[in-house]
Amino acid sequence: MKKTLLIIILSICILSCNSNEKKTEDVIKVNTPKMDEMWGNQKDIKTLSDSPRNDLFDDGNYAMFIHWGIYSNIANKWKDSTYYGISEWIMSPSRANIPVNEYMAEAKNFNPVNFNAKEIAQLAKDAGMKYIVVTSKHHDGFAMYDSKSNDFNIVKASPFARDPMKELSKACKELGLGFGFYYSHNQDWTFPGGNGGPTMNDKGEKVGFDYYFKHKCLPQVKEITTEYGDIALVWFDTPGDMEKKYVEELVEVVRKNQPNALISGRAGHGLGDYLSLGDMNIPTENVGGLWETVDVTNDSWGYAWYDENWKSPKLILKNVISTVARGGTYMLNIGPKPDGSIPSESITFLRESGEWISKYPQIIYKAKPSPWSHALPWGDVTVSDNKLNLCIYQWPLDGEIALPGLNNNIVSANLFVNGEQHPIKTSKENDWITFKLPAKRPEKLISVIEVELDSEPKIDKTVGIDPVFSTVIPVDMAEAKNCEILEKKWMEKFGEWKHIQQAENWDLDSKVTWEVNVKEPGYYQVDLNYAGEGRMVWRVESSEGTTIQNEQNSSHIYNFFQIGHLSFNKPGKHTLSVSFVNGANKTASLKTIKLSPVGSMN
Repeated sequence: MKKTLLIIILSICILSCNSNEKKTEDVIKVNTPKMDEMWGNQKDIKTLSDSPRNDLFDDGNYAMFIHWGIYSNIANKWKDSTYYGISEWIMSPSRANIPVNEYMAEAKNFNPVNFNAKEIAQLAKDAGMKYIVVTSKHHDGFAMYDSKSNDFNIVKASPFARDPMKELSKACKELGLGFGFYYSHNQDWTFPGGNGGPTMNDKGEKVGFDYYFKHKCLPQVKEITTEYGDIALVWFDTPGDMEKKYVEELVEVVRKNQPNALISGRAGHGLGDYLSLGDMNIPTENVGGLWETVDVTNDSWGYAWYDENWKSPKLILKNVISTVARGGTYMLNIGPKPDGSIPSESITFLRESGEWISKYPQIIYKAKPSPWSHALPWGDVTVSDNKLNLCIYQWPLDGEIALPGLNNNIVSANLFVNGEQHPIKTSKENDWITFKLPAKRPEKLISVIEVELDSEPKIDKTVGIDPVFSTVIPVDMAEAKNCEILEKKWMEKFGEWKHIQQAENWDLDSKVTWEVNVKEPGYYQVDLNYAGEGRMVWRVESSEGTTIQNEQNSSHIYNFFQIGHLSFNKPGKHTLSVSFVNGANKTASLKTIKLSPVGSMN
């Protein structure tokens, strides 16, 4: 069985993740609902190849997400208890289980007096982002704008009494940024008939979803698409089992009122304009079509009082570049504080990464994905016309990086130093290109080499085994025999998702096999990254007939385990396979293999 299709999944677990409750691993195994039960069908999305809507993704590739609401004021602390994980779910039964009347009463305590729309829009522009998407209504039902159809909103129910969406929309337009709305169209925990909300209206009548849709959802979507000028995007969320007819009506409203606005794939039933991957999910291989991944500057989308786990400027850049290199758009979230201001760490790190982008705009904007379709041991690649943008995440200690499988002639190769291009020497051996670099890196974040080719890139995508750096190869790039390669996802904390591909359901005749391209013969340390129970014996073999076999322990957490040294006697193409020999094979899940050069054969 070959793993040819990336399974894009995201699910929201309706379980508490407080420190005194069940362990996450116990919760995930039994209770995590399937992706299509929460997000609806995205596989039938048909991208319009010639639509001006696509420019937002094709040209921009980087955006700001903002999660902001009453939950920001609560900040993951309710009645002296702290709830770890994403804060926008604090009301739900899976978290603090706040009664509807108590939660709605919290609106009177929400007064973000330090909100400054111009400063937020300027931050997005300084960060290099091209548009902003902000929560107009999340699952809690609280509207962050002046809704005429429902009084549970920031203007009528809070002392703030201003429409921050008007201000933010205006600020974006003044700075030339796109502006869009997030809207939770299925879940509403405070309005009768909304998914997860009360079942009785204020007249004591039992009502269903149709009541919520007609009296709140549809009117509010009409409001956000008619009262804020041109908007770039409507980001619907969590359709669940919402009937297609409702989604169709919402899409029709958006098309009528905002014909140039994109609609997120999370609208459901394949009716969006693009695929929205699972939260915090950057794929290991290129994904075709129009798609995005969404991420957060720390751990929680909405503000949480304790959350100081900030992404560094370098990590922000790596995530942006790696997403663009896989063919997608990266939308990074900030969560304003209770007073409406932005945490200083977000400001500092976004601006520092934005300064780098301003020096190398060609890496992100209008850039095409890597022709290798996967990351390389030292970094990643985007393409501008016939130029390769080599983004070096790890500067080599010996002054060389190698590029496998390039079948073009190189016109020029230049390293950027202080904004200027400096020619560097290259050499070719077989289909490997080696670049000679200075000892000192020119950028403290990510250095860039621009390689001009004689034509469009012609690449042999066989995974190259690097002669300097460790090469980590995921199993989704392998052929599987008598085992399955599937996606696994879990939460580190409530709502903080991790996504991997793993080979599982092993038998004693199971095997995964990669084709690899070896630049330099020699010995390589082999480590396997796997999880399971008890001691396990694995075998690693090459097409040259060399074999290593070893027993190591295992853990329910993925770890690298040393297997031994494998030799390659000659350069070029080889096959490399891993098989399971002994142990609790049904618990074994293999994630990656790592090969690290340790010495020549002389």
